[in-house]
Formats: sequence, structure tokens, C-alpha cells
Amino acid sequence: MGSENDRKMGDIDVIPGIDLSISITEALTSVCQNIRQSLVVVHNGRRGAGAGIVWRPGGIIVTNYHVIHRGQPRISLLDGGELPTRIVARAKEIDLAILKVDESEIHDSALTVAPVADSINLQVGQFVLAIGHPWGQIGSVSAGIISSLGRVQLHRKRDSVEVLRTDVGLAPGNSGGPLLNASGGVIGINTMIIGGDLGVAIPSHVVDSLVEETLGQEIFQAAI
Repeated sequence: MGSENDRKMGDIDVIPGIDLSISITEALTSVCQNIRQSLVVVHNGRRGAGAGIVWRPGGIIVTNYHVIHRGQPRISLLDGGELPTRIVARAKEIDLAILKVDESEIHDSALTVAPVADSINLQVGQFVLAIGHPWGQIGSVSAGIISSLGRVQLHRKRDSVEVLRTDVGLAPGNSGGPLLNASGGVIGINTMIIGGDLGVAIPSHVVDSLVEETLGQEIFQAAI
């Protein structure tokens, strides 16, 4: 039995006599180091680059539609090594795209699948982290909170899509990168900046639905 003075904050044990700032720093550092193993740079074939995250085994990578647009993207790891890839799905209306690494290259590269977390039960005020490549700074991290949860109207359509709004600092190069909870789970894909100070992300359960649909189509096409 712990003493009455022992406390817990999230997954971090707070022990009397231990500097809480050190515990939090070590935990967040570990989160960032772990997710970097699943982060890639997406070169769009023009002059820009965004981020992508390894979403499923088999070299399935998620990024933004506006990162790749109509070009043929190239994927590189944070150590600079490049991987052959192809586009398997474009969803312009929700600004998502799915890429697949050439299977012959997967065994020779370190493609670690990111931990995807629940994005349905999020709460306003929840602490979040964003990681990407703003202004070419590879693997840069920023932090903030969830500002609001809601939906936005799709362009020229009656449908809408769920989004997360945060006050996390984003810049060109963050697009397609993951939004993380405090435990390091991916809860969204960062997609844009609005009003100069709010970031918008597509929740992970919306992303996962697109991935499931895409993989199902891939299996069907391979069978016929």
C-alpha cells in the first residue's frame, strides 16, 4: 500500500521527493522518441514536403491529400533513406491520402506501425502533441490542448466531417503528421491552420475507416 501522499497523474507515478517536472519530461521525451520511428517525410514531387505516419503493417502510410495532390510522392525516413511508394487512395473531400511502400522494400527498412488511439471519447482541454516537419525542421514537436470538437461542411457538399481543433502550433510541413495524446497514441492527422492560431486535425477513427475501406478494395481487386 502506498502512503496517502502518493499521487498519480495519468500514467506517471508521482512519488514524494521526486521532481514532478523530471517525470513529465522523461515521459514526453519517450513519447516523442517512439513516434519518430513511425514518422516519414512525404516529398510531393514539386518543391514542398509534408509528413506521413505508418498506420498499418505492410507499408500503409497516411498523409494529407493536399501534400501529394496529383503528383507522385516520394517517401523518406528520418535518417534520409528513401522508399519506393505508390498512392492507393485519395480522399480530397476529407484531405486524406493513403500510400503504400513497395513490399520488396519493407523488410529492409524500419517501418514501425504507430499506436492508433481512440478519438471518439476525446475531451476539450485534453493535452495533445503534434509532430511533423514545419519549415523543413524534421521531426519537430509542438504541444497544446484540444480547443473544440465538431464537424465542418465539406466543400460544395451537404455532407460534413468530424474534426479536432487545437491550439497546437502548426506550420507548412506539419501537414499529414500525427496529433498525439499524452500517452503517445495517434488521435488524428493534422491537416490545416485556420484563423492563424487554430490547428485542425482529422480524428483517427475517420482515418481508420478510410484505411479499412481502401484495404478491403485492395483485397477484392487482388482476388479478381
